[in-house]
Amino acid sequence: MDERFDVIIIGAGPAGLTAAIYSERAGLKAVILECSAPGGKLTKTAEIANWPGVRVTSGVDLAMKMFEHVNQLNVTYKYGEVSNINSNEDYHDVVCVDGKSYQGKAIIIASGTKERLMDIPNEKEMIGKGVSFCAVCDGAFFKDQEVIVIGGGNAALEEAIYLTRFTKKIKVIIRRDVFRADQGLIDELLNNEKVEVIYKHIPVSVIVADGKVGGLEIEHVDKKERSSVTAKGIFPYIGADPATEFVKDLYITDDNGYLVVDKNMATKVPGIYGAGDVCRKTLRQVVTAANDGAIAAVSISHYLKK
Repeated sequence: MDERFDVIIIGAGPAGLTAAIYSERAGLKAVILECSAPGGKLTKTAEIANWPGVRVTSGVDLAMKMFEHVNQLNVTYKYGEVSNINSNEDYHDVVCVDGKSYQGKAIIIASGTKERLMDIPNEKEMIGKGVSFCAVCDGAFFKDQEVIVIGGGNAALEEAIYLTRFTKKIKVIIRRDVFRADQGLIDELLNNEKVEVIYKHIPVSVIVADGKVGGLEIEHVDKKERSSVTAKGIFPYIGADPATEFVKDLYITDDNGYLVVDKNMATKVPGIYGAGDVCRKTLRQVVTAANDGAIAAVSISHYLKK
C-alpha cells in the first residue's frame, strides 16, 4: 500500500533539508526522497565561505550538519529516484524508478541540477577514467599530475583552486577573454603559480591514451585553429541543467526545464512547490536554496490549513 504524507520533499540538498526542518516545525508529516548522497552539490564543493555565521567550512561538513539536524527530527528519509508525478485533486502520487510510490497532500521539488556535459567525442567513455565532474571526489587521484579545468564561472575557479593542492599543473580553458567569476576568485587563481589560463578556446575532443584520458583537443573560437593539451584529468564546469524530467507532463517548467514558481515557491499546479537550484532564478547559492526551502514549507503549511 502506498505510504501517505502531508508533504513529500524530492531532493536532500540544502533546499530539501531546510524544507524538512520547517515542515517538522509546522507539524507536518514529511518524507524526503533522495537518489544520491544527502547534501546535494554541497558534497562536491571543497570550501564554503559565504554561509552566514561561518567564516569558512567544507561543503561536506556543512551538508552533514544539515543532515544530522534533519535526522534528529520526525522526518522520514528514504532512497528513491523519482520517475513520475501523477497529480490528483486531493493528493499527488510520486512514483519511483523501483516501482514504489508515495502519496502526498503537497510536494516540494528540490531536485537541483545535474552537470552539463561537453558533448564531445570520447567524453562519456572517459567518465571515471580521467573525466570527472567532482574535484573534491577525485582530485587526490591526480597527485603531481597535470589536469584541465574547463569553465570561467565561480564553480570552475573554485574547483581549479582546490585542485592546486594536489596537482602539478592546471590549465584552465575558457571560451571568452574574461572570467564570469567573482573578482576575489579570479585574483586567487591568477596569482597561483600552478595555474595557466588558456583564453578563447573550446573543447573539441577528449584524447585517449592507453584507455584513459591523455589530453584534450581544443579550438580557438575566432581563428578556428586546433591544438592539443596534454593532461591526465579533465574537469568540466560549464553549467548545469535542472533535474525535472519527471514533471515534464505537468507543464510547470520554462523552456530550459527550470520550475516556474511564485513568491511563495508555488507552481501553477495546486500543492506542488519548488525550492533551490531547480527553480528559475538569478542566483543559485546555498543560502538562497535554504531560503526557498523555508518559504516552500511554510507556504504548504498555510495551504493545507485552508
